[in-house]
Amino acid sequence: MLNTQDILETIGMIRQENLDIRTITMGISLWDCVSEDPDRLCENIYNKITVTAKDLVAVGGDIEKKYGIPIVNKRVAVTPVSLIGGGCGPEGYLKIAHTLQRAADAIGINFIGGFSALVQKGMTQGARDMISVIPEALAQTNNVCSSVNVASTKAGINMDAIALMGSTIKRAAYLTRDNSSIGCAKLVVFANVPEDNPFMAGAFCGVGEPDAVINVGVSGPGVVASAIKRAGDCDLSELADVIKKTAFKITRVGQLVASEAAERLGVPFGIIDLSLAPTPAVGDSVAYILEEMGLESCGAHGTTAALAMLNDAVKKGGVMASSHVGGLSGAFIPVSEDAGMIAAVERGALTLPKLEAMTAVCSVGLDMIAIPGDTPEAIINGIIADEISIGVVNNKTTAVRVIPAYGLGVGDSVSFGGLLGRAPVMEVNPHSPARLIARGGRVPAPIHSLKN
Repeated sequence: MLNTQDILETIGMIRQENLDIRTITMGISLWDCVSEDPDRLCENIYNKITVTAKDLVAVGGDIEKKYGIPIVNKRVAVTPVSLIGGGCGPEGYLKIAHTLQRAADAIGINFIGGFSALVQKGMTQGARDMISVIPEALAQTNNVCSSVNVASTKAGINMDAIALMGSTIKRAAYLTRDNSSIGCAKLVVFANVPEDNPFMAGAFCGVGEPDAVINVGVSGPGVVASAIKRAGDCDLSELADVIKKTAFKITRVGQLVASEAAERLGVPFGIIDLSLAPTPAVGDSVAYILEEMGLESCGAHGTTAALAMLNDAVKKGGVMASSHVGGLSGAFIPVSEDAGMIAAVERGALTLPKLEAMTAVCSVGLDMIAIPGDTPEAIINGIIADEISIGVVNNKTTAVRVIPAYGLGVGDSVSFGGLLGRAPVMEVNPHSPARLIARGGRVPAPIHSLKN
């Protein structure tokens, strides 16, 4: 039976606390599109996407109207392109990127993910060719997103792939220099990448996924912050219970939307990603949650402890609300997309080393961080290697989405607009890891990877 108080509470969450469904993402397998002819491959890809996801945007809009729940993004994620592109060469991979953009335009979605490669243990020639054109692909398209998985706990760290990503990120920044180096905002480097993540830029349809699937990402930092504020000065055990109960309610909203979307579209429901995904809107911030918990500022000593408790409580509440929780599922800390994080950086309370420490206990990593445009490739490689190592050793997903803001330095700010927000350019350690990166090869998997 529906409880009137629960209904009113949910309405309040939506109207006053920025509760929304961040994304409905349809995963689409492209395995049956494979062809030795690059033109035929692109035709097959376009047809598969536009037929399978033709109703995605309309259905999302109908569900919004029916329940009054904002659904911010409608997205598609496809099989990693490097797996189905084969030997089509760099030009062929670039043609695939343009095909993905044409398909996205045709069905009216916000983003399409899957211009991706899985190279945690080594690189095929196809993966190398695809990675070589990522900067051009991101510069020449508006909605295509790219990701590269360079490490896993089981395989170790592919340092050769990390070395490639530094130059790739720098070129993407340069090629989109007239648009705030936004190409880098559509590119993420992973360790232990999940294959059912609905959030961009890292979404793709994994090799074990069905022909099509619906994955939903919920949000609600503002809802959690308000619940903590109402709880007052209770002890931490009580506070954890408050967060768990709130996460349960948020996730049930996502479950409702996901189930209905899957039924209407005639595809299986996959997972709910219960990540607390912030926005630049005031009040919709993970940093504000941490400050409401008792920190003078996000970034203060104690931030990592507070974030660890928040992340754990969110997951405990979410898994009680849905039997299929997946993706990233935790608290996101993307600097440019979180008004509280931006403020903390600008007041000097939050630094890059502190952000790195925080990523050891949350989802997903160093996300949407602007650094000086003249940062050398080797330092970018070192930033990636450090963050990826946290994921490998701790058997968790970590990632880097860093933007060398072309022509800007520490103290400047770069604006991306919309949900991507704006980012103050952060200081990096100037000492070079070039010799370490140049050694190349593969960092062996940690001993605890041997679980068979």
